[in-house]
Amino acid sequence: MSKGKTKNLVGQPIFKQIVKMLPREQFDLLVQQCGSDRYYKTFFSWDQLIVMLFGIFSRCDSMGEVCDSMRALEGKLNYLNMDCSPAKSTAGDALRDRSEELFKLYYFALIAYFRPLLSVSRKKDVSFEEFYAFDSSTFTLFSEVMKGVGRNRKDDGKKKGGLKVHMLTDIHADTAVFATISEAKMHDKKFLAHLNPAKGSMLVFDKAYNFYQQFADWTREGVNFVCRLKDNAKAQLQEVLFEKNLTKEEFGVYKIGHIHLEYKREKKPETLCLRLVYYKDEKGRKYKFITNNWEITPEEVALIYKYRWTIELTFKKLKQNFQLHFFYSETENGIKTQIWCTLIAHLLLNVVRVLSESKKAFSTIAALIRIHLISHLNLTWVVTEGRRAYTKRTKSRNKSPANVQMSLF
Repeated sequence: MSKGKTKNLVGQPIFKQIVKMLPREQFDLLVQQCGSDRYYKTFFSWDQLIVMLFGIFSRCDSMGEVCDSMRALEGKLNYLNMDCSPAKSTAGDALRDRSEELFKLYYFALIAYFRPLLSVSRKKDVSFEEFYAFDSSTFTLFSEVMKGVGRNRKDDGKKKGGLKVHMLTDIHADTAVFATISEAKMHDKKFLAHLNPAKGSMLVFDKAYNFYQQFADWTREGVNFVCRLKDNAKAQLQEVLFEKNLTKEEFGVYKIGHIHLEYKREKKPETLCLRLVYYKDEKGRKYKFITNNWEITPEEVALIYKYRWTIELTFKKLKQNFQLHFFYSETENGIKTQIWCTLIAHLLLNVVRVLSESKKAFSTIAALIRIHLISHLNLTWVVTEGRRAYTKRTKSRNKSPANVQMSLF
C-alpha cells in the first residue's frame, strides 16, 4: 500500500467517526425523561439508535437485512459499545414499542446543538437574518402499513395511504429547525399554527398554505411572509402602485398592487391588507406574490420566493439518498421512528459536509459514506478526496489474477 493511502487510515471505521459526533449526554437525559429504557434489560435506546443509523446509512431495505449485515460485522461492533448484533425480533419489537417521542426530541436537541456550526453561511442578497421555508412531502404507504396511519385498505390492496412530513427549514443554514408528522390526508395549512416564528423573521411557502387568519396574526406580531396568491382567491385590488409593460424578451416585476382579502374569525368578517407583486421569469412564466412587508423591494420579494426551492431540495435529498420507500415496521410508531432517525442521519451528513468543507454534492457524500461505512479511513479524506468509481491501472502482459489490480481510490 502506498504512503498516500496509509496516512488516511485511522483506528476507527467511518460509522464510528460519524456516531462520535452525537452528544451522548443529551440522549441519556432524554432517555431518563421519556423512561425509554424502563422495561428493557438489553437492547437499550442508544443501541436502537445505532442500529437504525447503520441501516439508514447502508440503505438496508428491511430490519432483517439490517440485523444480518451487523451480524457479519460482529468483530467490529465493539467500536460501537455493542457486544453483538440484535436479533430481528428484538429490534422489531423495540421499533414497535419504544416511543418515537424520544427520537423526535433528540432530533430537535441536535438541531439546537449543531445550529451554530451550520449557520455560518448566509444568503447575502436577502435582508433577513431569520429566513425560513415551510413545506411538506408525502411518503406513500401500501398494504398493511396503511393501518399505521389510519387508512383501511381495500381487498385488492391497491388503495394508497401515506404519512406527510411537515418541515420548517432555515434557508441560511440549509437545515430543518422544526418538523412534525401527520396523516397524508391532513390539510397543510393547519400546521401553520404550530410554527412559532420570531418577530422580524421571514417565512416563505407555496400557495397551498393560503390561510388569511394566520396571515393576519403574523402581521400583528411583526412576522413577515411571502407566498403565491391562489388562482381562485377573491382579492379586491385597492390601488395600483406600479405598472410596466414588458416585451416578450423582458422579465422581472411588471406590476405592484395593494389588495384586500376577506376572511372570517369566529364567524365575524375581517379584512387583510397585503402587497401584491406581479413577476415574470426568464421562461415567460407569470407569478403573483403576496406579502405583508411593504419595505423590501419587489425584486427581493421574488428572490425570497425563489429561495423556497431550498426546502424542495431537502425533501429530494431525503427521498433519493435514504430508503424512505422501504419501512422497517408496519406500525405507526415504528414508521415515525424511522423517519426521525432518517432526519438525524440527514443532519449528520450536513454536519460532515460543513466540517470537511467538501465541495462534493450531497448525494456523492452519502454514496461515499455508504461504500466506506466500515472502512478504517479518515472521514474528512473520504468525503473530500474519495471517489465512487473504480480506476484501472496500467495493463500488464501477464493477465493472471495476481496482476489485475483495481483501486477504489
